[in-house]
Amino acid sequence: MSDGDMAHARLRQMVVLTTQLTERLSAEMAAFEGGRPQDVAHGLAKTQEMANLYRRDAAHVKANPQLLAAAPVADRQALVKATETFNAVLERHARAVEAARTISEGLVRTIAQEVTAARTPASAYGADGAAAQGDGRAVALNRMA
Repeated sequence: MSDGDMAHARLRQMVVLTTQLTERLSAEMAAFEGGRPQDVAHGLAKTQEMANLYRRDAAHVKANPQLLAAAPVADRQALVKATETFNAVLERHARAVEAARTISEGLVRTIAQEVTAARTPASAYGADGAAAQGDGRAVALNRMA
């Protein structure tokens, strides 16, 4: 196999991966924007796997630009176009994910506040003069939710 053939095959593989990842992110973004984040959950592992592969391949090509030097100009232009489309979708996807995260955190915070407010506050002392025991249950809210 010649250098040109290998470069062509590598470029086609990168274009296909970039296009497929763009399509996945577009579908996820549509689910987030449509208020259906649960539709994304089943495919997260596959999206993560594809994103890792894309990251690895892109870093490899960036570190070794000669790998694609022998590829036809049309193939290189196809990769540039696919990458530009991917970057635009990735930017919108990041905004949709951030919005979903913000909404989820707000819901968790609101629920925690409601639970805390619904608890009966402990009085300082009971009828026998002993300190009254408060509600021992705790509400934990962490930023990871």
